[in-house]
Amino acid sequence: MAQSGDMKAHNQTYGGFMRLLKIGTIVSAVLAAFVIWLIA
Repeated sequence: MAQSGDMKAHNQTYGGFMRLLKIGTIVSAVLAAFVIWLIA
């Protein structure tokens, strides 16, 4: 089993990754909409 310190570090890393994934998805969608608006 993992030690509690390892789990704490894992949870922080996972939380940061998920936050970055959410922000990246939103930024990509906005950028794609902007490019489509420019082309149209």
